[in-house]
Amino acid sequence: MREMRDTLRATFGRMFRPENRRAQPRRGSIERLHAFHSEVFGNEREVTVYLPPSYHDRQDVRYPVLYMQDGQNLFDADRAFVPGQHWRLGESADAAIAARQARSMIIVGVDNTGSSRIDEYTPTRDEKRNAGGRAADYARFLIDELKPAIDAQFRTLPDRDNTAAGGSSLGGLVTLYLGLTHPDVFGALAVMSPSVWWDSRSILQTVDAYPAQTLPRIWLDIGGREGREALEDARLLREHLTAKGWEEHLGYYEDRRADHSERAWAKRAPMMLEFLFPAT
Repeated sequence: MREMRDTLRATFGRMFRPENRRAQPRRGSIERLHAFHSEVFGNEREVTVYLPPSYHDRQDVRYPVLYMQDGQNLFDADRAFVPGQHWRLGESADAAIAARQARSMIIVGVDNTGSSRIDEYTPTRDEKRNAGGRAADYARFLIDELKPAIDAQFRTLPDRDNTAAGGSSLGGLVTLYLGLTHPDVFGALAVMSPSVWWDSRSILQTVDAYPAQTLPRIWLDIGGREGREALEDARLLREHLTAKGWEEHLGYYEDRRADHSERAWAKRAPMMLEFLFPAT
């Protein structure tokens, strides 16, 4: 019996040595802006705000902000498009910050509004689909209504160098549009699996017409299992961006095994955060 106790004591001693403990990163916190009203659209939506672990430590520190589309899918398993398959974006941010691979940041998850999502997230009206074309209004909502509310309620760094936008699929499309039309507001973009196909790839014309004076940093990615057309479209978008001078301001990544899903974007979220908010 004594030998067994000694053996167990030695085993647990090895397990709980500092080098064998799995450090758990400090967790950020979540706050909600319920039924946030938009005069632009005349509707309301949920807004979820992730605050980094250090937010409540000091009252004199301000943080960069990432505005993410499709907020339902980011933090809450039960609200995700596919229940249980969310981005776990808070956990990714906690880990990246703890590892000092990314700066501490505030993340604002902006819910889509269901049936009107396709209109709000698309820059042009696609006559074939009889839908779309309200991305300019969505930009007004984000810039003139939501951003001032976030800047007033939380300790943000409101300038363009500390303001980013991100999204996937149609959320990636509208994110790119936001950056191209308001480079004075958004200094970095996460364009993940973007719906370049919308309205006969009209977003490429917006890229080609960009004045190329102020270039937001862009994270662009795609999954190899999203379909041949989606992969070719992402590569074509990369070519158009590079032709406009984005080569030094562009991070491009292909995950050859990834499909078009929240689970795939969750896997790439840490890399995206590290690109948008590199540790200094």
